[in-house]
Amino acid sequence: QVQLVESGGGLVQAGGSLRLSCTASGRTFSRLGMGWFRQAPGKERSFVAARSWTGGSTNYADSVKGRFTISRDNAKNTVYLQMNSLKPEDTAVYYCAADTGGRGSMTRMAYDYWGQGTQVTVSS
Repeated sequence: QVQLVESGGGLVQAGGSLRLSCTASGRTFSRLGMGWFRQAPGKERSFVAARSWTGGSTNYADSVKGRFTISRDNAKNTVYLQMNSLKPEDTAVYYCAADTGGRGSMTRMAYDYWGQGTQVTVSS
């Protein structure tokens, strides 16, 4: 079992920044692939960013490339999503996910555990 707890969401103006955190417990964090997904009202949950357990593979959705950065601190069992130059279309509930296969996939079905989500609202 893996428990994931996200934090860091909130309300920010367009052009601003936020950093989301996701802390894992219950399993060796360093072997988990970690991903971030988001879900806007009325839309399906979509991929944002992911990082493999080795850190050798990092993927981003085209819509966030150059603006968002995923990183991880294995000593703190935490993965981060630094979000810069935020746009109103980034408004969504952001979810952290863990892949016990360690890959950091872009595919939702690859993830075994999910956090409860944190709301990010970007005002224009």
